[in-house]
Amino acid sequence: MGRKVTVATCALNQWALDFEGNLQRILKSIEIAKCKGARYRLGPELEICGYGCWDHYYESDTLLHSLQVLAALLESPVTQDIICDVGMPVMHRNVRYNCRVIFLNRRVLLIRPKMALANEGNYRELRWFTPWSRSRQTEEYFLPRMIQDVTKQEVLTATLDLEDVRSYRAEISSRNLAASKVSPYPRVKVDFALSCHEDLLEPPSEPIEWKYHSPAEEISLGPACWLWDFLRRSRQAGFLLPLSGGVDSAATACLVYSMCHQVCEAVKHGNQEVLADVRTIVDQLSYTPQDPRDLCGRVLTTCYMASENSSQETCDRARELAQQIGSHHIGLHIDPAVKAVVGIFSLVTGKRPLFAVHGGSSRENLALQNVQARLRMVVAYLFAQLSLWARGARGGLLVLGSANVDESLLGYLTKYDCSSADINPIGGISKTDLKAFVQFCMERFQLPALQGILAAPATAELEPLTDGKVSQTDEEDMGMTYAELSIYGRLRKIAKAGPYSMFCRLLTMWKDVCPPRQVADRVRHFFSKYSMNRHKMTTLTPAYHAESYSPDDNRFDLRPFLYHTSWPWQFRCIEDAVLRLESRGCQDLDGVD
Repeated sequence: MGRKVTVATCALNQWALDFEGNLQRILKSIEIAKCKGARYRLGPELEICGYGCWDHYYESDTLLHSLQVLAALLESPVTQDIICDVGMPVMHRNVRYNCRVIFLNRRVLLIRPKMALANEGNYRELRWFTPWSRSRQTEEYFLPRMIQDVTKQEVLTATLDLEDVRSYRAEISSRNLAASKVSPYPRVKVDFALSCHEDLLEPPSEPIEWKYHSPAEEISLGPACWLWDFLRRSRQAGFLLPLSGGVDSAATACLVYSMCHQVCEAVKHGNQEVLADVRTIVDQLSYTPQDPRDLCGRVLTTCYMASENSSQETCDRARELAQQIGSHHIGLHIDPAVKAVVGIFSLVTGKRPLFAVHGGSSRENLALQNVQARLRMVVAYLFAQLSLWARGARGGLLVLGSANVDESLLGYLTKYDCSSADINPIGGISKTDLKAFVQFCMERFQLPALQGILAAPATAELEPLTDGKVSQTDEEDMGMTYAELSIYGRLRKIAKAGPYSMFCRLLTMWKDVCPPRQVADRVRHFFSKYSMNRHKMTTLTPAYHAESYSPDDNRFDLRPFLYHTSWPWQFRCIEDAVLRLESRGCQDLDGVD
């Protein structure tokens, strides 16, 4: 009886529908596993076609090409003398399953369909696959002809002492009792052993000590890797970021800087794939990134787009941060474009809109704010396409958005303004977490410019200044604090709370903070704003999915975008509950159910 086995698991950077690239990465992982003495190699879920194919799983091409890749794996000499466990979609009796395919030496041993499918949050596996419901039963599967004709990286290996496993299991009486009662699994017999007799002197692998990151560390790592993946796969030359001098755009800039840090570290440790990607992106075959500031200057262009309503303080904060991270920084004024567009309107209508402080109506005031925001988006894309051309360099830039998850939920953004971009790395992160991340970056990367950015009030700077100072703040415009908005967002997305449910939850949560009437007013205000701006959710820039409350883009949020914004029935239920509580003259919450 063998004692020790060496197994290998892989975390591959697979890409949806990149069958050629996915095949090569699978083969490379098997090669590494064999070199490290592994006898069993386990790959990621749906690794052959890529996990994120979404509705491409419906297409017969996806199934066909997955089978072609499986045939190529079976034929490859790399896969000989090691049990390979790969993930791919399989059609059986006209039903599509998410499967593990296990093979050895050109012979398919077993096809194992997934039994429990992920179908919550951003996962929709039940949309494309059917769970296997016949536990401990097998059926005959007729291999396609292309497989019958064949059958006549990132790797973690571990050596396990099977006697340790057997001893551990033998000590658990409840497990033994349960195991003795279950029906047996069908066995697949094959002339191959995971262990050998000459393994007595080989020590088992040491347990891995897990490192748990703080939320700020997670933000510095996850979205940064996502940015790098998007940049190298899109084959663009870098990013363009509208840098306003506020927390959101500063956090986005810090993510690019963190990305540059990780790239430099990977190259330092000998990662040749990362080095090749960097050289392709910067279009310089002899370049080796060593300093994150230098790399940031090559891949990040920041742009402060001032208007007559911008303050000198935000301009200075943006410039100082750009200097400290090393980005190529541009300062420009959009006033000529704003005046030209408003001038066209005045020429056609004979009317000139005014800001509220100058006597204009709320409609005029909002329109004048929005035209500034939308023109910044137009200018950002112009510079993204041509700024490298103007500098004599090749390629174009990806435009980065910087609208946080709370503002996206509430719709506190202008449709098609700077929130409209190619990708948004902070679109799934709350303002609260972003501030913690910026504080982390200030200490981790020694960026003192972030201190002033954190201390400044959040402002869109779209209304006229008062004596050169900002007179507009985001929280005043929203009618709620960012801390409150984060609570609303979690209750709306995670707890699936409608207006009345949210009111009931907040009554308990805020019982020591505000009376029922105030809670009701806040809930009504949130849902009115939420439903009024819901249409903006359908145009959100694709974002990194960081939290379960992320709105992400409209692929994952299947609620309507046109509501009765006064919520008459729901708000009446809230009002009735408030009146009952007020009539009792106490804060007893038992009457609300």
